[in-house]
Amino acid sequence: MATTAEQVRSYRGPAILSFGFRPFFLSAAIWAALVMVLWLPVLAGQLVLPTALGPIEWHAHALLYGFVPAAVAGFLLTAVPNWTGRLPVTGKPLLALFLLWLAGRIAVFTSGWIGAPLAAVIDLSFLATLAAVVAREIIAGKSTRNLKVLIVLGVLFLGNVTFHAEILLGLGAEYGIRAGIAAIILLIMLIGGRIIPSFTRNWLVRRSPGRLPVPFSRFDAAVMAFSGAALALWIVLPEADATAVLAVFAGLLNVVRLGRWAGERTTAEQLVLVLHVAYAFIPLGFLLLATSIWAPDVLLPSGALHAWTAGAMGLMIMAVMTRASLGHTGQPLTATRGTTAIYIATFIAALARIVAGFGVAREPMLHLSATAWVVGFAGFAVIYAPLLTRPRG
Repeated sequence: MATTAEQVRSYRGPAILSFGFRPFFLSAAIWAALVMVLWLPVLAGQLVLPTALGPIEWHAHALLYGFVPAAVAGFLLTAVPNWTGRLPVTGKPLLALFLLWLAGRIAVFTSGWIGAPLAAVIDLSFLATLAAVVAREIIAGKSTRNLKVLIVLGVLFLGNVTFHAEILLGLGAEYGIRAGIAAIILLIMLIGGRIIPSFTRNWLVRRSPGRLPVPFSRFDAAVMAFSGAALALWIVLPEADATAVLAVFAGLLNVVRLGRWAGERTTAEQLVLVLHVAYAFIPLGFLLLATSIWAPDVLLPSGALHAWTAGAMGLMIMAVMTRASLGHTGQPLTATRGTTAIYIATFIAALARIVAGFGVAREPMLHLSATAWVVGFAGFAVIYAPLLTRPRG
């Protein structure tokens, strides 16, 4: 009987459908860039989209429940076969899943024409189907310890349900937005807590002797539990003093967690360093959240939240997409000048958006952030499209 690797290599369909990361990473990057190209003229009232959502709600949904799920799908559909030893989802089933994601983007974008209820049903079907596929593969592969990823997917799905329910009831979408951000931060903490120390250790052991990352332990689990409690309270009570207190402690605990991974030793390889920089936006987001609660005249809540969204979310997704694309297409695991450039652009996008939250040159900073974001993700699409669309050499 052929091995799993041999069966994967025997695939003869279109290269882009040979692994989940290929269509989803490329589309996630294109969508992220397109959303930001549209965002500033929409916000300025120069462009009206055929969506039933308000400008801010559309912007938030397009990224939290459009861009992020595509990147998550690309990661999970690639990682789960490694966890289970089962064949990846390829060919027509992968195409069907991708088209379901694309249908959700079109439905929400045109929800002003087709109606918000129908758009919600189409949009929600993707995350539900993705969770079902991941659950089936994990259970069939008897890798039940990885079922915890379904909890975070479930929170993301429920956040999207809440988002659509709030819109349909005319209540805005504040709870749905906060739930989506919380789910993404928890997912980064869960996955990042595994891959960052692992990838860092793998790189460092080939270098000179020195301090190595501490692997996942009870401390990491405790930090995640405390951070989850802080995020849950923030979803319900976003302006409460208790939320700020928990956020400070969660921020400090995550600083300690990050410090245990020996990131200071990775400056010679941007492909590894970027993982640590991206994770640093998680404790920064907690600390800025507390600042925005206690001193809203100093920092707007949006500035704090973008440490998580533009920073942790944007840069970590960029880091994972580049590394996975290189590794699974047989390329050297090192950052080229082009890859380093898109890391820098994404980092600038996050930094400029945070600065705008402090009211410092707000309009120029917003434009700089949007432009840098587009450069980063459009740059990924341009640089990595050849790798993602052609067979592995």
